Amino acid sequence: MEAPSSLKQQEFSLASVTHLTSPSVSSSSSSVVATFSSSDNHLRIQESDSDDAFTFDLSSAQLFKLAPLQFICVSESLDSAKEKSFSRGVMMKFRDDKESKDFSDSFEEWTKDAVKQGSPLPNGTVSVNKGKFDNKIEAASAKMYFHYYGQLLHQQNMLQDYVRTGTYHAAVMENRSDFSGRVVVDVGAGSGILSMFAALADAKHVYAVEASDMAEYARKLIAGNPLLAERITVIKGKVEDIELPEKADVLISEPMGTLLVNERMLETYVIARDRFLSPNGKMFPTIGRIHMAPFSDEFLFVEMANKALFWQQQNYYGVDLTPLYGSAHQGYFSQPVVDAFDPRLLVAPSMSHVIDFSQMKEEQFYKIDIPLKFTASVCTRVHGLACWFDVLFDGSTVKRWFTTAPGAPTTHWYQIRCVLSQPIHVMAGQEITGRLHLVAHSAQSYTINLTLSAKMWGPGANQGGILQTSSCKFDLKEPYYRMSQPQVYPVVQEPLAQSQDIQIQSDDLEVELLQQNANAQL
Repeated sequence: MEAPSSLKQQEFSLASVTHLTSPSVSSSSSSVVATFSSSDNHLRIQESDSDDAFTFDLSSAQLFKLAPLQFICVSESLDSAKEKSFSRGVMMKFRDDKESKDFSDSFEEWTKDAVKQGSPLPNGTVSVNKGKFDNKIEAASAKMYFHYYGQLLHQQNMLQDYVRTGTYHAAVMENRSDFSGRVVVDVGAGSGILSMFAALADAKHVYAVEASDMAEYARKLIAGNPLLAERITVIKGKVEDIELPEKADVLISEPMGTLLVNERMLETYVIARDRFLSPNGKMFPTIGRIHMAPFSDEFLFVEMANKALFWQQQNYYGVDLTPLYGSAHQGYFSQPVVDAFDPRLLVAPSMSHVIDFSQMKEEQFYKIDIPLKFTASVCTRVHGLACWFDVLFDGSTVKRWFTTAPGAPTTHWYQIRCVLSQPIHVMAGQEITGRLHLVAHSAQSYTINLTLSAKMWGPGANQGGILQTSSCKFDLKEPYYRMSQPQVYPVVQEPLAQSQDIQIQSDDLEVELLQQNANAQL
């Protein structure tokens, strides 16, 4: 096939064409022709004996395959005399597979050539619209991310999280009035399960947007449910790049990662809101909350510290490993711990940070700063900060919360704990302050900076300052997947009750445990 750059125009015959906004306006004669033109970078679809034509700017046009011989073509309206519409589109049908494939291949080449020439796109210039995701996310991370979610075994892991899947199903079905007769966009559709939930709730049409190869599996799964398939269109592409033929009344998505924000898909969710959602449209979920509380877990702390003891060997096959002990110790404590834990390990009531998906701007996800303030309820050593999240489905009929809290049914997110390399001692009633600072990075995750401090407690506290401060930096991209179920702890934790006698300046317990383990290994 000759390259479009060397052609002035290229024609294809269609079996029929139907205008999406006016289904009654259609043609089904042998004289319907689709013409690519290099003079103005447009695609024109018209009957040979008619002056009327459907015209598309190739720099912004999008083509979606509905069936082997059927496509939808959409782009920005070219009628500048009227108020600028979001997009326009036609449904095209071909006579055989060869014509269908040739047109699809040519369309891809013509649109690429039009973009290279620098024509403006609906949401900005070519460089901004086509590369927004690629500009902020490194290629290696994106490739691994889409490869991961393109595999059925990982989709199965999420589908078998019955707390997650069941809550989404309930949120949709309990709020059927929000979906019935409405246009829905499923952001990051994966297997298409949420799209099918929306269709089961009588959605008028669902656009399932998925950038990974899972889009092909979603098409196959949806096609196997014919009563739903006629109202679902799977679109393979990034939310930042695609176009849709109409605005959405509802956005549905599962954009949550570890600590709510990991993987940075929440940014894609709000981009979809800004690009596709009608004013006063619904978002499922609507609000997210990050919950935080200090915890005490001597078993976990010793487990983390013991990992680096390997590097304390002075004669490992004749080699002294101790020069790397400090780096190894720091490395293990830079990993957030992902597991399920007993909520009785929390040493103070939790606090929360709210993220309103309907209001949050994309840029506000780049840095998230959360001041911390707690009041200790027991005398103990604080080993770090425990975090979990919940989201609200703010439906018109039912407002349903989904939580990953400790003590609640375990999900595939578990909870996350940031363990300090230097614990701090607190007394019951003592104030704990600090800061949790999250900075997004190009590997689709965050760097976590945590600081916890314990203020003076008791008589003379007003004259005192901060007694102890401990800080640590963590990489949310590289967690320690401990994945254990909550350990069984006694109802009354005797060591905690006796911790009043521990001298704040002493780390005797830690030193003794580390020495015992070192002696055991040597």
